[in-house]
Amino acid sequence: MDLDLRKVRYFVAVAELLHFGRAAERLHIAQPVLSRQIRALEKDLGAELFLRDSHGVTLTDAGSQLLDDAQQLLAIARGARRRVQRAAHGHRRLLVGFRAGVVVTHALRAFAAAHPDVETNARRVEWDDQERLILDGTVDIAYVRRPVREDGLELRPLYSETRVAMLPDGHRLAGKPELSLADLDGERWLRYADPLPGDLPIRTIEEKFECVAAGTGITLVPRSVAEQYFRPDISYVPVADAEPDQVLLAWAAGRRSPLITAFAEAAQSLG
Repeated sequence: MDLDLRKVRYFVAVAELLHFGRAAERLHIAQPVLSRQIRALEKDLGAELFLRDSHGVTLTDAGSQLLDDAQQLLAIARGARRRVQRAAHGHRRLLVGFRAGVVVTHALRAFAAAHPDVETNARRVEWDDQERLILDGTVDIAYVRRPVREDGLELRPLYSETRVAMLPDGHRLAGKPELSLADLDGERWLRYADPLPGDLPIRTIEEKFECVAAGTGITLVPRSVAEQYFRPDISYVPVADAEPDQVLLAWAAGRRSPLITAFAEAAQSLG
């Protein structure tokens, strides 16, 4: 039996809140209706998704697996809806996502020159939404940086670039011609994803600037970020043995779009 996306959406609400009452409020439906829909989904899948007892609601192993898959499934469905609606209105548009530091101007100009009838725009994406915005159709194609959750995506490597240490002005290592990772031992690190114990998780490049300038911690950034973002209270120093940053083009796997193909070719020809 095919999955009912409405039931999957109900499941995600319960799985995120681990509370049937609050999930029902979020979904604007009655709690008994929500409970029946979840039981029907469990019957469809032949698996128990939640454990319910006096202590509350928890996900089973099967429920955890469905939650991992459900976000991507719902994003793909939203993307299909957006693309169908645009096609129905005859709207030809290409929205290109990009991470901080990536320059998309040349590729956009080359594409626009070859496709003057297509509305072309760019939107910045972040580490924690780059995949979702592609899958749900918010952007059609994007310049992403690793790490990338590859499920549901077509990836095409473009280039790699060196990384530099972002330090507060006045730091003991600011002004050095070059560093190694060993030189940075003992420093407190700011990280986007998967912070280690003692690290401070952050989201945007602007948050990095504020934290570094305030002396909260240090971080590594691609060289392109250092070249585009100057602040007098920030110092950048090359780190010789830092792993290079990889930039890739990404779009929804299986999507057959001549506009995406044309833009990817333009981007690759420019390097």
